[in-house]
Amino acid sequence: MSQFNRRKFLRNSMTAGCAAVAMQGFVGRGALAAQHESNLTAAVGEGGYGELKPTVANNTGETLLTLPEGFEYNAFGKTGSSMSDGIATPAAHDGMAAFEDREGNIRLVRNHELAHSTPRQAIDVLRAYDPTQAGGTTTVVIDPSTRLPIREFLSLSGTAVNCAGGPTPWGSWLSCEETVIGTTAGFAKPHGYVFEVPSKANRPAAPIPIKAMGRFVHEAIAVDPNTGIVYETEDRNPACGFYRYIPNRPGKLTAGGRLQMLAIKGAPNYDTRTNQTINQPLRVTWVDIDDPDPANAESDPLAVFKQGQAKGGALFTRLEGCWSGNGAIYFNSTNGGNVRLGQVWEYRPRGVSGGQLSLLFESPGASVLDAPDNICVAPGGGLLLCEDGGGDQFLRGLTPHGKIFDFAQNIVPGFANREFAGATFSPDGETLFVNIQTPGITFAIWGPWEDGTL
Repeated sequence: MSQFNRRKFLRNSMTAGCAAVAMQGFVGRGALAAQHESNLTAAVGEGGYGELKPTVANNTGETLLTLPEGFEYNAFGKTGSSMSDGIATPAAHDGMAAFEDREGNIRLVRNHELAHSTPRQAIDVLRAYDPTQAGGTTTVVIDPSTRLPIREFLSLSGTAVNCAGGPTPWGSWLSCEETVIGTTAGFAKPHGYVFEVPSKANRPAAPIPIKAMGRFVHEAIAVDPNTGIVYETEDRNPACGFYRYIPNRPGKLTAGGRLQMLAIKGAPNYDTRTNQTINQPLRVTWVDIDDPDPANAESDPLAVFKQGQAKGGALFTRLEGCWSGNGAIYFNSTNGGNVRLGQVWEYRPRGVSGGQLSLLFESPGASVLDAPDNICVAPGGGLLLCEDGGGDQFLRGLTPHGKIFDFAQNIVPGFANREFAGATFSPDGETLFVNIQTPGITFAIWGPWEDGTL
């Protein structure tokens, strides 16, 4: 089977929920995370790709990343570069997903984590949700043969602190606001919502806040393709919740629905933040959030969380990246764990009533994993984690056998300690797209994926 067909087969299997067997190693070998750091690394032949080397961007001649032997990349979409609509590319590149359009091109929908304090060059006044805000999304149309942009334009305008979000099975991007600023602070609209951006649209989306999905400090979402249920993370420290939105009409999120918070059956306010056991299954139940859009959300960013906590909801800390794949929902706690350097969680839904939560990996030290943020499921069966720690910044892979490996390092001159964000694979599985948030660059990376588990 050719490389293209192999990855296409894997991708289709994941979408159908048939690749769960390939991921059983996450459960069966997860106990490795309790061992010494040296036992956690995946070498070549164990899912990793080997030593990282400084690599020159094909299209610019700049040395911005280290990558394993055989991998190549292009760099584009830099902050300040002119887009096709005449607007300068906004800063603070964050969450992102890739879609295929009618012409066979790749469309990236990319968040920009900007707020009112940023110069508002990226505003479409006629279609802005709140003209006082600089956040939103851009769409980049990529030629799959060159892996370079054909067109770039503003696709959501006037939102605030668009950190992450996630793709939907029906071809849209859900962009999440990581703030609850609003009219009390003098802005035109309340914030803290989720907005939907059609990937095939060629102009800014109608900015409709999906208020039933909650007003809180959002981070990311993941949609279960079997049920249409949307899972949501909340980025708050020291405590936050993990939520799900059950839409009245799957695929029509603005038609209303029910917001719930995860709880552990028989253990009210179960604390996941420390002293957890790898591979210990926790039976899940869900508690209703009676008021997903509370009037006091601006003054109390935890107003939604407190409703769930009062009913026994589980406690997490700094939940960030979230992705659907292999019949499960994967999400990161950026500073969870006994050394506060990160946890990787898996939730396996069982219908709409319950499910099972398991800790897949917990960082024992910064050299292994330092503050995982965005996450995605790779076509080869592993997970790809974007770091947001305090030192050198890496993309790390987590194999189905519970081992971790370095895949890329940020060596952008002057910005080597800035986070990776928005990792996502092209629909054919051949190209990894990822951002460095500051100074704001998007990369297309390709190479011998078959040599490892990405």
